[in-house]
Amino acid sequence: MDNPLLTGQSIPAELNPEGYRNIPEFFAASCQRYADKPAFTSFGRTLSYRELDHLSGAFACYLQRETDLKPGDRIAIQLPNLIQYPVVAFGALRAGLVIVNTNPLYTAAEMAHQFRDSGAKALVIHKSMAHKAQAILADTDIRHIVLTQAGDLHGFAKRHLINAAVKYVKKMEPPFSLPGAIGLRSALLKHIDRTPAPVERSPSDLAALQYTGGTTGVSKGAMLTHANLISNMQQAIRVIEAVGEDWSHTVIAPLPLYHIYAFTVSQVVLASGGHSVLIPDPRDINGFVKELKNWPATAFMGLNTLFIALCNNAAFRTLNFNKLKITLSGGMALTNAASKQWQSVTGCTICEAYGLTETSPAVAINPPHGIRVGTIGVPIPATETSIRGPDGQALPDGEAGELCIRGPQVMAGYWQRVEDTRASFTPDGFLKTGDIAVREPDGYLRIVDRSKDMIIVSGFNVYPNEIEDVVTSHPGVVECAAIGIPDPTCGEVVKLVVVRKDDQLDIDSIRSWCRERLTRYKVPKVIELADELPKTNVGKVMRRALKTGSPLTDRQEATHAVD
Repeated sequence: MDNPLLTGQSIPAELNPEGYRNIPEFFAASCQRYADKPAFTSFGRTLSYRELDHLSGAFACYLQRETDLKPGDRIAIQLPNLIQYPVVAFGALRAGLVIVNTNPLYTAAEMAHQFRDSGAKALVIHKSMAHKAQAILADTDIRHIVLTQAGDLHGFAKRHLINAAVKYVKKMEPPFSLPGAIGLRSALLKHIDRTPAPVERSPSDLAALQYTGGTTGVSKGAMLTHANLISNMQQAIRVIEAVGEDWSHTVIAPLPLYHIYAFTVSQVVLASGGHSVLIPDPRDINGFVKELKNWPATAFMGLNTLFIALCNNAAFRTLNFNKLKITLSGGMALTNAASKQWQSVTGCTICEAYGLTETSPAVAINPPHGIRVGTIGVPIPATETSIRGPDGQALPDGEAGELCIRGPQVMAGYWQRVEDTRASFTPDGFLKTGDIAVREPDGYLRIVDRSKDMIIVSGFNVYPNEIEDVVTSHPGVVECAAIGIPDPTCGEVVKLVVVRKDDQLDIDSIRSWCRERLTRYKVPKVIELADELPKTNVGKVMRRALKTGSPLTDRQEATHAVD
């Protein structure tokens, strides 16, 4: 087969009334239109759109005047949720570079793979990760390094206080040696009053290499073009604006900006003149809730595990949610129990969406005034969906099959992986998602599960999401995960790992709950209790870690029951 009919190389006219050709054009328009409004806040420091424009321009000037980087070169950004991130990201794009978003929690080996695979020539990194970079830089093409600390864009007193606390009190900056590296603050100050040279970038040019999680093999870079990202931004706006113009007044953004979900939502907020309140460490629930007291949210973006953790926090339940207009959920399946709990606490129904790194990411979303809990809603504008059987043929409504996507937000392929790209598309140009879905007659989509996570018990398909939804509806359960484990008789059986809210809840009670609500072959054969589930830094449950027997906690209860 020839290369698939890749989409995403142009922006449909109906999605682009302003005629943007690239992200810097949209960014410039927003900064001019909303100059005096707040754009991003982190650690108590707020950047206005005007400041963001000036600082990102200064970084672009640094890249153009003090490095040999050329348009199309890749720059890795390895930062937590600090206001430095948008400064660096938009500055790099204004200089014509391609962003390589890098997880700050990566090991040195993971960093080395991503830097080598992307061919990154520059790196912006927080000092707390610099020691890891030191260990692997010799094996990469990186020759320009920019360092930053948490307080670098604050005023004199607070800057030194924050940076000293991170380095000396929390001891989060191990010693390192990176000769030739420059501090971000120094780079910005040298060019703060300068305007970068304009760079011509077409809609089909790459804007970002967004690496997949690598749960099914080696991590791959999804090639996202300017057209992909602008299209998806405009697609999302068409749906979200139904809640009212002021939905973006105060958007709580706890998910990391290097993740495609938060990365694109932040651009949606910017296009709407909104204010993103960045949460550097959402795992610190008490600190998170304390910060929320300062910012009555109009919008909240999160995922299932975060909703559960917040709703189980007593201080969170006392907050005022009168201004909350929309809650977005993505990144992992939303359970009915989490949805009900969030609505009970906040009065706001969660709007579940669905997307992939390869689709920039949004594919479908529940219309704000037509939310149907248990579904991912309907395809966003200009998006085609097709449910395919094992033979690649389209299936009718009501039948489960692989969800396939075609639209302007679909990636241009995997970076330097022609065969992987070809294998990921159907002959007629639909991206194969690997997710099993059902389309209802009115167009709503329901994800049954990941095809790779499906459990086959004696020839019957068992979807972990269904089991997890049933178990988390138990009032004594915080969260759980279902996986398949080998069985000589059935091929596979269901194993369930449960985190309890009620310490009196035992395995027999959990099993009885399942028997009353699930077909016999779906009832877990092995049930294990644990203090917590292994999760990625974004909050997704790592089923792969459960399958390989990785420790769940330091105090795991090795309690099993076999039926």
